[in-house]
Amino acid sequence: MRRITLTPRPDWKARLEALGVNFHTHDDGNPYWREDAYYCFSKTEIESLEGAAREVQAMCLQAVEHVLATNRFAEYGIPADLIPAIRESWELDEVSIYGRFDFAYQGHGYPKLLEYNADTPTSLVEAAVAQWYWLEERFPGRDQFNSLHERLVEAWKRAAGYLPLGTVYFLAQDTWEDHQTVAYLRDTADQAGLSTAQMALEDLGWDANRGEFVDLDDRPVRAVFKLYAWEFMWQDSYGAALAQKPRPCTFLEPAWKMLLSNKALLAILWELFPDSPYLLPAYLGGPHEMSSYVKKPILAREGANVEIHLEGKLIQAEEMRECYGAEGYVYQSYAQLPIFDGFHPVMGAWIVDGEPAGLGIREAASPITNNGSCFVPHLIED
Repeated sequence: MRRITLTPRPDWKARLEALGVNFHTHDDGNPYWREDAYYCFSKTEIESLEGAAREVQAMCLQAVEHVLATNRFAEYGIPADLIPAIRESWELDEVSIYGRFDFAYQGHGYPKLLEYNADTPTSLVEAAVAQWYWLEERFPGRDQFNSLHERLVEAWKRAAGYLPLGTVYFLAQDTWEDHQTVAYLRDTADQAGLSTAQMALEDLGWDANRGEFVDLDDRPVRAVFKLYAWEFMWQDSYGAALAQKPRPCTFLEPAWKMLLSNKALLAILWELFPDSPYLLPAYLGGPHEMSSYVKKPILAREGANVEIHLEGKLIQAEEMRECYGAEGYVYQSYAQLPIFDGFHPVMGAWIVDGEPAGLGIREAASPITNNGSCFVPHLIED
């Protein structure tokens, strides 16, 4: 595992924009997509990451069954009226399209799970498409851990058997990254033969008289892919409709993914599988006996409200946002990220329809990955 520098393609921005990656540069002018470096792995290292993703995914599904069997929803901060919807979603075996595990990995030993972005993961277009074209242009004939596109198309084909007949609506919030992520997922659904449409998240309406979701033309909306967290959905004006029976709409990611997108999962996993080499000790309610740990809101995004404590001292705290932390925190044992050229990489192992499908790497000068982090492509050495 190495970080190698190289000269960027002179027209790299135009090439990325042609692929739909318009969010290649941060607002401060610094690059989000890095063209001046890449990570190189041996086949054995990639197999280690792939194996970790497969094993942790299997443990996560067992954790869902455990929470459902023991009614531990309060630890997740999940409202009681949503529990039947979660149970029904699981019992129907609703398809999960995708998710991303974030691992700390040194290039040796076992990858250690940091969290599971199971509901609204982004950096998909750059992982599935942009870095593949980068590889083809810069290192033709080399390989990459990346079967994301093909796996996504197949996932939508399987999902078609579960979704109501008609159009699948793809909803995104008003940001470049969200729009492009959803547009790409819609494209993979189109290639799978589904009928699709895309609209702004705020344009999804609820007709209380008819008891159904509608689009701007008052047509019924019965199947939705939303890049919008479930915990925000149930706080929306139509939140009560999500628990209605019969369900007026099938949403993807499915409701049972609420038990995986919440960082309370980390404590549940450690409780169930304390001997797993892929897990870090994690607890709800306090750090227990740990002196070096990371304090994370169980519901949060982009590193917000995260604190790092080493040997009992707070050494770093990320930006505090009022919308995160009210539901509680998880305390996870500190895992040292590797440092290459002053950057801390986090390994994003993608899961599609329950199987490992690719790798995306984000790095930052800080050990806390946040919205200022960069995406760096990778390849597998011969």
